[in-house]
Amino acid sequence: MKKLVQDFEVLHREELNDEHFTLEIRAYEPLPEIKPGQFVNVLVENSTQTFLRRPLSIHFVDYEKNSIKLYIKRIGEGTKKLGTLVSGDKLNLVFPLGNQYSIPSSSKTLLIGGGCGVAPLLYLAKHLKEAGNEVTTILGVRSAIDAVEMDAYKAYGRILVTTEDGSLGDKGYPTQHSILTNENFDYTFTCGPEPMMKAVARYAKEKNIPCEVSLENTMACGFGACLCCVTPTKTGNKCVCTEGPVFNINDLTW
Repeated sequence: MKKLVQDFEVLHREELNDEHFTLEIRAYEPLPEIKPGQFVNVLVENSTQTFLRRPLSIHFVDYEKNSIKLYIKRIGEGTKKLGTLVSGDKLNLVFPLGNQYSIPSSSKTLLIGGGCGVAPLLYLAKHLKEAGNEVTTILGVRSAIDAVEMDAYKAYGRILVTTEDGSLGDKGYPTQHSILTNENFDYTFTCGPEPMMKAVARYAKEKNIPCEVSLENTMACGFGACLCCVTPTKTGNKCVCTEGPVFNINDLTW
């Protein structure tokens, strides 16, 4: 798939809580086909401490508005700078990068996200529902204040929450939700902290169902040249930015 370098216009920044926000950005040219699981590399301008582009998962795509939505957590200088953008500002992207999640049809699918790893799951849920799947999404967050965009997920299926402090939904981590012992699923997809994804992979292996994970290795170029995002697989080392970020757990050395 052809990679593009384009300027976008910021349509809206929505503050979700103290740490997380979304940016809806509109392209000046018609958007290409964008798959769930793909990401963009964002140029952070006017930041003296941010030299490399920042890889961000594509949270949602609206072809009618010709826009992409990014879900971002303020972590370092780069993401904090992105959190100051306002309507009318410009943002330069390299996109669409990486591969995609598989889209089965007429199946019972489970999505599990933790922290800012929830970013690619909303767009995935949309595609799964459109393919005739029954979609259940579990979001694992620290407390109720971190359970954001619930209505957006409800548009595409059932949404469940776990909180570490027990303030909403089941107390604990997403891989401890009671539904995992009470129901069976045909497929599972996940993105988030590696320990959580490895726990999801163990669950999928125990249930003998396919599982795909989206790795969040540190990236720089996005084209497989710098090799800083390499991850070991059963067939050798692979660049997450080009041969991922989505991998079937059977291909990983977990």
